[in-house]
Amino acid sequence: MSDAIRLDELGFGVGTQRRMDGVVIGALVGFADGAPLVDFPGNEHDSPIRARTTVVLGNDDVGREVALLFEAADPTRPVLIGPILHRDTDRERKLKLRRDSEHVELIADREIVLKGGKASITLTRAGKVLIRGAYVSSHSTGVNKIKGGAVQIN
Repeated sequence: MSDAIRLDELGFGVGTQRRMDGVVIGALVGFADGAPLVDFPGNEHDSPIRARTTVVLGNDDVGREVALLFEAADPTRPVLIGPILHRDTDRERKLKLRRDSEHVELIADREIVLKGGKASITLTRAGKVLIRGAYVSSHSTGVNKIKGGAVQIN
C-alpha cells in the first residue's frame, strides 16, 4: 500500500460531497440584497457566498470573525450563528440596559439611535440630541420651554 492519501478518505470520493461538520470560523465580508456574505477556510468558490443568519448584523459588522455551521453539513449552505466576541475590541460594542419598575436606561459609549420609518432620534457622545423626521411636533399641556446658549429658528 502506498503513502498517498486517497481522495475518498478525505470526503472527495466519486459521487460524494465534501462535508463541513462542526463550527467553522469565517469572516463576514459584506451583504447582497440584505443577506450576509461569508468567506471561510474550505470555501471552494472563488468569492464569498450567501449565508442564512440567526442574528441581526449591520455594515459595522463587516470584517468581523463569525461562527458558521452548515445545513446538512453542506459547505454551500452556511448558517451564520453569530459574531466572535473579543474581550478587548468588543467592550465598546456592548449596550448596557438598566431597568426597574419605573425606569429604563440605555447606555452606549458612542451613540444611541432610535429609528422608525423616516424618523430618528440620535444621542451622541458629545451631548448632542438630533431629532429628524418628515414632520416634528411638540405638544405640552404646560409650559413648552426652549432653552440654550443660543436659539435658532429657521
